[in-house]
Amino acid sequence: MSAVAMPEPDDTGTDSPQGAAPVEPAPASPVASSAPAEASVPSIADGVERPLDPRSIALNRIVGWIVTAVISSGLLMGLLIVLVAVPLAWIKVLVALFWAAVTALLAWSAHFWPPLEHRYASYKVDEQGIEIRRGVVWRVVTDVPRSRVQHTDVSQGPLERSHGLGTLVIYTAGTDHARVDLSGLDHATALRIRDHLLPLEGDDAV
Repeated sequence: MSAVAMPEPDDTGTDSPQGAAPVEPAPASPVASSAPAEASVPSIADGVERPLDPRSIALNRIVGWIVTAVISSGLLMGLLIVLVAVPLAWIKVLVALFWAAVTALLAWSAHFWPPLEHRYASYKVDEQGIEIRRGVVWRVVTDVPRSRVQHTDVSQGPLERSHGLGTLVIYTAGTDHARVDLSGLDHATALRIRDHLLPLEGDDAV
């Protein structure tokens, strides 16, 4: 009897037919980036009228209370001198009433004036320049064309820095409104307005 040759078992341990093409693994799906795409920052020169930063109310109140304390202290020193030097009682009473009235008026303005001033102050930036509106009793509208801007600065005092605010300073050509200040702006916003108002290369303000 002739021996029948038995096929050797496949080394891979599978029962796939001999000669079949190997199955390639599916390509791995790309891993989505975990960092979100940066949102496009809208242009500051959109022609929309905007109020000042509300943090300017607290800042102006602090400044108002400092001014009130300085003036009231000076008047109090004068009152003490009058009380010692002047023998007439009615003069002492008048001076004391004057000091109390001035101190009360300054205290009122330090606390209640900043919200009123903020309510009636706004600005608008467009491609032509910047328009600033302010004034509680007397309304003042200042229009600064971009073509007349010579250079701009952004300043920050110690109190402004502690509140994250800044003052935009615009220098223009000509005698009227040669310097225009706009305080009460968020510092980053002030920088964006400054960059927008900078004269374009090759443009000369006249």
